[in-house]
Amino acid sequence: MAMREPPHEFPLVLVTGASGWLGRRVVRALTAGHAELGRLAAGGQRVRCLVPPQEPAQELRTLGAEVVAGDVRDAEACAELVRRGEGALLIHLAGVIHPPGRTRIFRQVNVEGTAHLLAAARSARVGRMVVMSSNSPLGANASPEERFDESSPYHPYMGYGRSKMAMEQMLLAARDQPGTPELVIVRSPWFYGPGQPPRQTQFFTMIKEGRFPLLGSGLNKRSMGYVDSLTLGLLLCGTVPQAAGQTYWIADGRPYSIKMIVDTVRQVMQRDFQLSVSPRTLHLPGFVADVARLADAGLQAVGRYNQKIHVLSEMNLTIACDISKARRELGYEPLVDLREGMRRSIEWMLAEGLYL
Repeated sequence: MAMREPPHEFPLVLVTGASGWLGRRVVRALTAGHAELGRLAAGGQRVRCLVPPQEPAQELRTLGAEVVAGDVRDAEACAELVRRGEGALLIHLAGVIHPPGRTRIFRQVNVEGTAHLLAAARSARVGRMVVMSSNSPLGANASPEERFDESSPYHPYMGYGRSKMAMEQMLLAARDQPGTPELVIVRSPWFYGPGQPPRQTQFFTMIKEGRFPLLGSGLNKRSMGYVDSLTLGLLLCGTVPQAAGQTYWIADGRPYSIKMIVDTVRQVMQRDFQLSVSPRTLHLPGFVADVARLADAGLQAVGRYNQKIHVLSEMNLTIACDISKARRELGYEPLVDLREGMRRSIEWMLAEGLYL
């Protein structure tokens, strides 16, 4: 894999959201190494993580990471994370995508929590801050052929999208203020790969049992990001000098239709793992997602959130991005394609004894 040599090395890497799916992969790559990421993840890096007290941290400690118990909503916890962090790299992954019932936590964590972290990073003279955003501030593409790039205008999707847009705007306004660390915003789409949470395992189970719905033709497209490719993109954003002050889309090389995603998973299960897979496909008219979108908007307008309705509301939309800027400026190349990424996901699930 061709990539630029990392020009920056940091005495300390600080990670929020380290107990999450992507966060654990990033910490493991930094501390234990990851051969596919080359010198960017040679291992042995000193890492300090912010982990909410109710979330497990033993794996991070086993990897040699320092653990600070706390939450980005707590300014004192943010200050403790960055203590003696002059010149450090801060990778901010903590965020709320699917809140437990109430939407107010979107702003509390995604906007106010990031503001606490930025203030602490300024005080500690952190060197660079890489912040994970999302596709949601941009909403949905106008057609299956359109691709978002870094110049596309904001058109946020629901409460999560609005919170991430507000977060990005706050960071952009702070970029040139004295004492602000170098800021890099990363936008990632739907990601997948080993280490996934239960909601992603359910996605595979529904395909296996013929219960995953295709809304309309299923030809609407989604960009996806293999979890270790996203790790690579984050580390490049942390080390390439040209990335300072920039925003990048990080994802797989191209978007895929929902039908292609489902067909690929079904094929890998059957051909690579000899699993029994239902030949059925659940077809629903596209207006079902439109109705769910109206319901989702109504619920969120009164501060309520229902994850199943929200996910269904997006199922007939195209949400696709162009990663040309990351390729050109960072030397970023996705590690695997969709089929290999899905094969690794299923292999991990079977090794973990998860029900499929």
